[in-house]
Amino acid sequence: MAVSLKMPFVDAVVDDSLKQTYVNGEKIGYEFQIRLSNYRGHYLSCIEELSFTVDGNKIDATNFTFTLNDKEFTVSQLPNLISEFWRVTDAATIKVYTPGGVEPGEHHISLTLMLRIPYMPIPGNAEGLNYALLDACGSKTLTVKE
Repeated sequence: MAVSLKMPFVDAVVDDSLKQTYVNGEKIGYEFQIRLSNYRGHYLSCIEELSFTVDGNKIDATNFTFTLNDKEFTVSQLPNLISEFWRVTDAATIKVYTPGGVEPGEHHISLTLMLRIPYMPIPGNAEGLNYALLDACGSKTLTVKE
C-alpha cells in the first residue's frame, strides 16, 4: 500500500506560463511551467511519475521534455538524475513537441507528479522497503501566449 502526502503550498501549474515554442521561426510545439508544491526540494531521480493531459488528451512521454537548471531531459532520463536538484523556488518547463503548437485560446492542463520521499521509508513490505510519496499533482486552465 502506497502512502502519499499532499501539501499544496503553491499551484503545481504556473499561471500565465503556456506559450508556443518556436525554432527558426517555425512553431514546433508549446511549453508551460510547473512547480513543486512542497516545503522542500527534491532530486529529479525521486520523480516516480510525471505525466499530463491537455484538454483531456494524454501527452505521450516521448513527445515532451522536462527542463530545469538550464538543462533539458527526457522522462526516461529522470530516474538516473541523482545530482540534479529541483528547488521549491524554481519552476521547471515542460516542452511539448507537436508541429503547429497548440490552438489559440484556453487549454486545461492536468499534471500528475508523484515523487518518492527518500527520507520517509515505510517498512514491512515483502518486496523490500517502500517510501512515502509526495502528491504534487495539479491542474489549471491557461490561455496560450504566442
